[in-house]
Amino acid sequence: MEREWWARALLVLWRPGEVFASLRSSDEEDEDARSEPLLAIVFLAGIATVLGTNAFAHALDDFELDGLTLAVIGFIAGGIYGLVAYFVLGFLAYAGARAAGSRAPWLHLRQLVGFSAVPLALSLIVIWPVRLAIYGGDVFESGGSDTGFGNHVFEGLELAAIVWSLGLLVFGLRAYHAWPLSRALLASLPVLAGPAFALARAYALL
Repeated sequence: MEREWWARALLVLWRPGEVFASLRSSDEEDEDARSEPLLAIVFLAGIATVLGTNAFAHALDDFELDGLTLAVIGFIAGGIYGLVAYFVLGFLAYAGARAAGSRAPWLHLRQLVGFSAVPLALSLIVIWPVRLAIYGGDVFESGGSDTGFGNHVFEGLELAAIVWSLGLLVFGLRAYHAWPLSRALLASLPVLAGPAFALARAYALL
């Protein structure tokens, strides 16, 4: 059963309705089988998010840090960030869904949030290795070679991964509950509010 959920972790990218609808199962063995894939998704998504922060963009300006140390810090900080976000956003999704009339358990909605983060998790595996291969440590230094159009492309891809994940959250709430899109969007507002505010603030500062 765990193998099925590992496969569904990727299937969510092109057949999300099937994956999110299957979260309705309250079979204890099935619920437990989702744990390992979700843990991997949450950790990878957390690391990808942390690496994209301004703090890491200038991390190597501190000459006491080297690449290995930064990698260890990124892994630990990303893992912690991912786990905290998983539970916080899971609670917000649960609160929003309950306000919209859902009776789904918190566990299922938390897991729904986790599987929604697959695009963000994949960005760590697909986008970041290419970015590091091109720019190296300059990605984490001020005034490095990672400027101009190429850098904007990678930032755009990372933003696309975030938007895709948020879109999957809305679609997941719709598929899980068999709701109309408007109701699913309303239920997802507590989760969407934070990222929307952060993105608006970031672009306002550009």
